[in-house]
Amino acid sequence: MSKVLVFAEFQNGNLKRSSQELLQFAAKSGNQVVALALGSQAAQGSAQAGHHGANEVFLAKDVAFDSYNPELFTAAVSEAIQKAGATLVLASTSSTGKDLFPRVAAKIGAGVVSDGTEIILLGEDVKVKKPLYSGKCFATAQFENAAVKIVLMRANQMPVAPADTSKSAAVTEQNFAKPNLKTLIKEIVKGASEKLDLTEANIVISGGRGLKEAGGFKILNELAEVLGATVGASRAVVDAGWVGHSMQVGQTGKTVAPSLYIAVGISGAIQHLAGMSGSKVIVAINSDANAPIFQKATYGIVGDAFEILPKLTEEFKKVLHH
Repeated sequence: MSKVLVFAEFQNGNLKRSSQELLQFAAKSGNQVVALALGSQAAQGSAQAGHHGANEVFLAKDVAFDSYNPELFTAAVSEAIQKAGATLVLASTSSTGKDLFPRVAAKIGAGVVSDGTEIILLGEDVKVKKPLYSGKCFATAQFENAAVKIVLMRANQMPVAPADTSKSAAVTEQNFAKPNLKTLIKEIVKGASEKLDLTEANIVISGGRGLKEAGGFKILNELAEVLGATVGASRAVVDAGWVGHSMQVGQTGKTVAPSLYIAVGISGAIQHLAGMSGSKVIVAINSDANAPIFQKATYGIVGDAFEILPKLTEEFKKVLHH
């Protein structure tokens, strides 16, 4: 039986859905699962790792881990992999994961595959399916001569069952060695929004230039409120300064794979499609019947978004009894 280390990420003291996916997948593989939880938020939510399949939790609740520092995290994760005796490491393709794990791989001589959409375990063999060329095709990656295999998975690629509170994990507090840091995090300025991150959201409603101005996002926010959705945007409106970059979906923004993606006033350039083509159901609303987005859409509505969205919002209110 192999050891699998899962890098657990937390938001507001709760285990992120992407980490829940990885823990449940690792538990189903029949291997021993160790969750790595760093920071004071992790201390609050470490028990959740056990509910989702971890056999053991390595907890470092030092406040030094509350802010991501590449040098500090690289040293801690590398030490945790060694302590756990893990041969497979699973993490999310989050901004932290993408920055951290190539560093870890270089430090310990591991192999790393990023942006996975499917993972297949056959004994000691690990295969990872991942998109190439903005999602135009897929490749299956394998590891050669790697004692430790690191896989970064996109969020929302695997099912998540409800937490099983009858399950628990042994929590062992860790004091990882800290290197002499060359950089120091002085301050992190966070956005005021407490909404679910785009990559974690089950429903995403995105707006594009068809909304005409920044004020056009009001109708998206109203629908999102009813559906419990997170609002995203195309690069064009982010570049125009209508909304912040944290809302951008696409090749140079965030990659999302929700159950439902509603694209409003977005033409569907290949760069945008690269960030959302993994969505289960895609609904496109656009006044241009020839917009490329309709080729990817499960359902398409040709018309004025300012007429259609308020009607959709009212209908959803009736259906959902708001």
